[in-house]
Amino acid sequence: MTSPAGPPGTPPHAVPPDTSTLAFVESPVQLLNVLEWAYVAPGLDASSVTVVVLSPTDPMSRGQLRRMAEYARQTGMALRWEEARGGSAAPLHTVRALAPLLRAARRVVIGDPFSRYVQLLLTLTRARDLVVVDDGTATMEFVDLLVRGQPLVRWHRGGRSGPRDLAFAPFSSSARRRLTPGEGRRVELFTCMPIEGAPAGITVATHSFAWTRTSFGPPAVGLGADLVGTSLVETGVVDEDKYVEAVRSLATSHGANRYFAHRRENTTKLHRLAVETGLQIVRPDLPLELIARRGPVGRTVLSFPSTVVHTLPLALSGTGVRVAVCDIDPAWLTATASPRAQGFLTGVTSTARDVQRVRREGAAG
Repeated sequence: MTSPAGPPGTPPHAVPPDTSTLAFVESPVQLLNVLEWAYVAPGLDASSVTVVVLSPTDPMSRGQLRRMAEYARQTGMALRWEEARGGSAAPLHTVRALAPLLRAARRVVIGDPFSRYVQLLLTLTRARDLVVVDDGTATMEFVDLLVRGQPLVRWHRGGRSGPRDLAFAPFSSSARRRLTPGEGRRVELFTCMPIEGAPAGITVATHSFAWTRTSFGPPAVGLGADLVGTSLVETGVVDEDKYVEAVRSLATSHGANRYFAHRRENTTKLHRLAVETGLQIVRPDLPLELIARRGPVGRTVLSFPSTVVHTLPLALSGTGVRVAVCDIDPAWLTATASPRAQGFLTGVTSTARDVQRVRREGAAG
């Protein structure tokens, strides 16, 4: 397989590795953040890291993961691709295949503590060194739930539970205990998110996108604006009609020409956006932080509340690009949206550093 262009940028380490590290990722952003963590981790040799990709089913995520896997290989990491969702027998096969690796690992790195797959796998490991790398704004929710001792369930599910949730509850509780420091167990949180009041004993390490800035760019910066898409419609939080109108309004007000689609946005909605807003729809083949750093990129990047309002200012540091965020109007929320939705989305925006706020001009509501 041909490696993608661009240097991987991995630094030398004076201290040889003395641990075996196993990392579990389910999205391209999680794999990017494993690369970022390995780049700055003291004394770590990337060749001691084995990355297990618990492959998702959607084509966009799979394509981006394959591109990111090539960068990981270039740093010396070993890659193991598991078709973890490839049929009813796949989960059992995956767990059985990974059990020996889990028992041997001294350090386990995870990208999504909310993942049922990851929670199940954590019950099989004897590792005393656990690292949680960023999975976007979910990191903030993870810390909050850990502090309050509540189940590790994503905010947009709104506390809803069914028979599967009840059956899985013991594994979720076990995972939460393992992700709490104690009994000789070290837990590190590698994050660029604003974290306040992390549980006692958790080591918080700063994530500044050093690998990304070393490996890509600086980008060519244009005069116009780019708009970043969100999957809030797909997750049932925001009404599609109001979202399309909000995008149209922002594009008109700020002279945006391109719309960078989230990897989970469906093609029907994207086609509608193209027709009704005139925006060029771009489906990135890498996480947006790398796309923007590689360039070209607009002088202004517009976003709704999402992970990128925290990550892009770091990835684009020193380039002169302005990141701006438009809040979600409460009137855009669906009738079935979680009661926690507005508060969480407002918190995403209010805690973002080095971003500007833009008005919700002309949006439906």
